[in-house]
Amino acid sequence: MNKNIRVVVGMSGGVDSSVVANRLLQQGYEVIGITMRLWPEACQNRVEEKCCGPQAVADARAVAQQLGIPHYVMDEQVQFQRHVIDYFVAEYRAGRTPNPCVLCNEGLKFGTLLDKARSLGAEYVATGHYAILEHGDRMRVRKGRDERKDQSYFLFSLSQSQLAHALFPMGDITKPETRVIAAQLGLKVATKEESQEICFVADDYRRFLRAVGVAEHAGDIVDSAGRVLGQHPGIEFFTIGQRRGLGVATGRPLYVVAIDAARNRVIVGDDAALASAECVVERCNWVSILAPEQPREVSVKIRSQHKGSAAVIEPFDGGTRVRVRFAEPERAVTPGQAAVFYDGDLLLGGGWIARTQPAQTSNS
Repeated sequence: MNKNIRVVVGMSGGVDSSVVANRLLQQGYEVIGITMRLWPEACQNRVEEKCCGPQAVADARAVAQQLGIPHYVMDEQVQFQRHVIDYFVAEYRAGRTPNPCVLCNEGLKFGTLLDKARSLGAEYVATGHYAILEHGDRMRVRKGRDERKDQSYFLFSLSQSQLAHALFPMGDITKPETRVIAAQLGLKVATKEESQEICFVADDYRRFLRAVGVAEHAGDIVDSAGRVLGQHPGIEFFTIGQRRGLGVATGRPLYVVAIDAARNRVIVGDDAALASAECVVERCNWVSILAPEQPREVSVKIRSQHKGSAAVIEPFDGGTRVRVRFAEPERAVTPGQAAVFYDGDLLLGGGWIARTQPAQTSNS
């Protein structure tokens, strides 16, 4: 048992964090629930409430009362704007596709929330991530048992000191099992719909960008030779691999294959032009291993729902950057997204895709 070990649970008002609190109670921890209030009222009036708004706070408070644990609300509006929303908008303006969940984990859940936990005398912050954490001389992260729900991808940027004070109690169970536990406990959130990957975007990120002040600014849609095919309303509203909504009629399917922010251009091509032979990944963080010094075979996920592809990583600049050479050309490798490296289920580390190298084709 873990009597007298205090743990703060980041309670989002959802089923996962609610079951986390119960599981830790069952294991003998002293549990405190904290919900981070992230959205200013003015912002809630402009975009759909999806992340830690008033309803989430109310749900978390109700669960905490039912479990008999104290519950507090942290006002993190300024930090959320700085760490997540400003970054989200800036990445699209730079022609990259952001991954805000990684920044939220790093800056808030295991940043300001961890600081608050320590001030309350808590040893750990626990979250509802479906991942397995092995405590030891070096903290190691593995994929969660629920392969469909595994969230280890979003944890690659956490430091060893952050992981040393983290708990992921959901790593050994599946999402259906989580809902069964919640139902058995009679928790009102047992059947609550879960948030999507970007929890603060209800459906279309373009509508969100417009709601937070991104104005349209026309530019050219061009092919790989620079021929102008049409106009776009702003590079922020396009992502690599996008096919719908281009407004260009050529008689054949076209996809966004690159975004040139400096020239305010969206570059389109056929499906073959989306294939990349390699990419460069920057700002790497190594989790379960020290920074590699030699090339290494890995499985790499280039986005959260990607199944992983065989590749060789070649480190340089002391392992802060790597070149990823895919065993087979990979489709829609997107600057701004995270590339996360695995050896089996072991999370080695990851970084941010900076640029790609198109695969050579017989027609090139």
